Amino acid sequence: MFKPLFLGPLLILLGLSAQGQTPIKIGEINSYKAQPAFLEPYKKGWELAVEQINAAGGVLGRPLQVVSRDDNGNPGDAVRAAEELVAREGVALLTGTYLSNVGLAVADFAKQRKVLFLAAEPLTDKITWHNGNRYTFRLRPNTYMQSAMLVPEAAKLKKKRWALVYPNYEYGQSAAATFKAMLKKLQPEVEFVAEQAAPLGRIDAGPVAQALVDAKPDAIFNVLFGTDLAKFVREGHTRELFKGRAVVSLLTGEPEYLEPLKDEAPVGWLVTGYPYYGIQTEAHKAFFLAYFRKYNDYPRLGSVVGYAAVQSIAAALRKAQSTDTERLVQAFEGLPVVTPFGAIRYRAIDHQSTMGAFVGVTRLEGSKGVMADYRYLDGAQFLPTDEEVRKLRPAD
Repeated sequence: MFKPLFLGPLLILLGLSAQGQTPIKIGEINSYKAQPAFLEPYKKGWELAVEQINAAGGVLGRPLQVVSRDDNGNPGDAVRAAEELVAREGVALLTGTYLSNVGLAVADFAKQRKVLFLAAEPLTDKITWHNGNRYTFRLRPNTYMQSAMLVPEAAKLKKKRWALVYPNYEYGQSAAATFKAMLKKLQPEVEFVAEQAAPLGRIDAGPVAQALVDAKPDAIFNVLFGTDLAKFVREGHTRELFKGRAVVSLLTGEPEYLEPLKDEAPVGWLVTGYPYYGIQTEAHKAFFLAYFRKYNDYPRLGSVVGYAAVQSIAAALRKAQSTDTERLVQAFEGLPVVTPFGAIRYRAIDHQSTMGAFVGVTRLEGSKGVMADYRYLDGAQFLPTDEEVRKLRPAD
């Protein structure tokens, strides 16, 4: 039977066209059921980014597709999900995770399987330093960076007797240790008179608050978040724990955790957070409007993190011009990305991004907790030098 000479080339072109439309799969793992306050907005953030990128033609002529799995807040479940995403779904890379212990488990999986992993949220220093590896990058400022933003202000308080309260897992332990070391360096005479390490999500807030009252500290460093924070604040008010005492607190200015406290929100705490209602940069205004139009809701910090994570991945894919893991690793090293907080860069030395954080004090507006007197601190100003990183991070 006669076959037109042009049929072979035509089929090749059709095949290439179809291949060009095959989605680039991103494997995403997170604790959606365990930590919904942060992760529901986070998911909306990455969904918005995927929608915008695909509407603009995708990346490398292909749409992005996020294949998401819930890790139940469990490192073992997260690793099993990662294996399934890589082996069965054929994802080009992994991203996500919220809890630090889960992030560390997936980072180790990435190292063993040689697959790129962008840790979007977990804050432990170990992800990019002590346990850092060639295949793992991190978006959010870590506990070292956020503590470094707060400690100079804490030292200015000139309080001698400090108490600490934190969730008893990797993130909380790391934050407490870093804060103590940094404050001691600036204020050698400081004393740490009490520590309360509460089980994550299961704080017995009454006894914890009372133990801190009994220690009679001059100031408190708090690392609790979510429902643990709400319970602690309520019991602290009941026992007048915060009366006449300075409080320095990681994450409490994030709307995910501050706004649910309503009129019980603390006043005068020095915090890191996200004052979405007052950021006037062009990058943030564009993000805020797009988010509000899509969801008829304002963004939370999780929204920014989810959005910036996918934007980072898209930028790396464009730079690499490939989904090959080794080329993506090279692309991420030194990668500049424009986020709702402005321009950031992923450092080649340790794979830590220079995203910063807002620092301010809490106050009540009606029955709503907000941040006041806030300013954005560039993460690049709060990172250790290359020489210091080489001492912290194992050779790849």
